[in-house]
Amino acid sequence: MKKVALIGKPNVGKSSLFNLIAHKFDAITSDISGTTRDVKTKEVLIEDKPAILIDTGGLDDSNELFKEVEKKSLQVAKESDIILYLVDGKILPSDEDKRIFFNLERLDADVALVVNKIDNEKMFEQFSWEFYSFGAKNIFFISASHKIGTRKLQNWIASKLDDNKPILVEDDDLSFEEFLENKPQQIKSITKEIKIAIIGRVNVGKSSLLNALIQKDRAVVSEIAGTTIDPVDESIIYNDTTFTFVDTAGIRKRGKIEGIERHALFRTQKMLENADIALLVLDSSEEFKELDEKIAHLVEKFSLGCIIVLNKWDKTLHDYKTSVKKVKDRFKFLSYAPIITLSALSNKRVHKVNDLILKVYENYSRRVPTSKLNDLIKFANSKHHLPSDMGKVVKIYFATQYDIKPPRVALVMNRPKALHFSYKRYLTNQLREHFEFEGTPIILEAKPKNHQQESE
Repeated sequence: MKKVALIGKPNVGKSSLFNLIAHKFDAITSDISGTTRDVKTKEVLIEDKPAILIDTGGLDDSNELFKEVEKKSLQVAKESDIILYLVDGKILPSDEDKRIFFNLERLDADVALVVNKIDNEKMFEQFSWEFYSFGAKNIFFISASHKIGTRKLQNWIASKLDDNKPILVEDDDLSFEEFLENKPQQIKSITKEIKIAIIGRVNVGKSSLLNALIQKDRAVVSEIAGTTIDPVDESIIYNDTTFTFVDTAGIRKRGKIEGIERHALFRTQKMLENADIALLVLDSSEEFKELDEKIAHLVEKFSLGCIIVLNKWDKTLHDYKTSVKKVKDRFKFLSYAPIITLSALSNKRVHKVNDLILKVYENYSRRVPTSKLNDLIKFANSKHHLPSDMGKVVKIYFATQYDIKPPRVALVMNRPKALHFSYKRYLTNQLREHFEFEGTPIILEAKPKNHQQESE
C-alpha cells in the first residue's frame, strides 16, 4: 500500500487536508503554529484506492523541539511514495520553502506543490502566479477548509495509487462498511464535459442550430421573436466528450426588453459565467446590426472560447470572401475566433461544428511549458524592445502561464504599470503565431516581482 505524506511548515493547513482526505476530523486543527508534533497515520481510500495517509509535524528549526519534528518529518518523506508539500497561499513563498521543495523533488517519489488557503477566484488571480516560480511539475491551488480545488488534487493522488482493493481498513470508530457509507460520493465519468453557449439576437436561428446539433427537436423553433425565454440545455456524446449545449434567450435592444425577458437576459448572463465556448450566431441573410456587436462583447466579457456561426447561408447576402471580411471588420475584438458558414434548417455543414468545438476547447485549455514561453518572450523582446518608462528601463524578468480556460500568462516585471497595451497586443500576436490558440482569448497580466515592491 502506497504512503502519501503531507509535508510543510507549521500552520499551512496539513491537518485540515488530512481530515478532508480521511473523511473524519481526527487531527487537531488550530491557528497555533506547531499543533501537530507527532506523525499521524491512517489507512484511507482515495477514489476507492487504498493508501496510508501521513500527517507530519511542521518544518521549523526555531527551537530544539521543532528541529526533532523536522528531522522526523523529512525521514517520513524519504519513506513515502507520494509527497504533498503544502504552503500557505496567503504568504509569499520563501527561499526556505523552495529549498525544501527542491530537496523533496530529488527523492524517489511523486511530488506535488499544494498551495492552500486560496479561498476564492480573486485570491487565485492575485497570488497564484507567485508559486509558479517553484517550477513544480505538479501544482494544485486549494482551500482545504472550504473544499475548493481538492477534488482535482485527490484525482491526481488516485492516479498514482495501486488498484488493488484492501481487505480491511482499520479505523478507530468506524467499521469498513460504515466507513464506506460515510465516504463522500465520488462522481465518476469516462468523459470530459464542454459547456457551449449558443448566443445571438432574437430570431437568428439559435434554436434551429441546437436542434441540428443534437439531431432532434428539443428546442421550440418559431418565426415569432423571443420564443426561447429560459436557457434550454441538452447534452450529447461526441468522441468520448460530453457536449452540453445551452440555447440562450434571444437578446434584443434594451428598450424593447419587456417583462419576463429581463429575467431571461439575467439568466443568460449567469449561464455565460459557467460556459467554456460561445457559438456566436449571426444572420447572414441580412446586414449585421449594432446589437450583434453588443452581444459579441459578452464573449469578451466572460473570456470564452468562441466560434462565429454565419447561419442562413443558403440565403446569404454576400459571397464567402465578402462575408468574412465584414465579420472581421465588425468584430475585430474576436479576431481569434474561427468562422463557419452553415444552414441550421437544412443541416448544411452543421456536422463540421463538433470537430471545431473540440479544436477550440483544446486551445482554450492549452498550457505552454514555462521554458518555451520564456524563450518566446525573449525572442519577441529581441525583435522589438520594451519601450522605456520616463527614461527608465522596463524589464520582463520571466513569464509563466498560471491558468487555463482561458490561458492566463503572468509577465513578472520591474515596472508592470509601464507595459503599454500595444506591446501587450504584440506579445499576444507572437503567442498566437508560435502556438495554437485559435478560438481562445489569451489574458496577459503584468505583475510586480513581489507584492511589496512595484518597481526597482
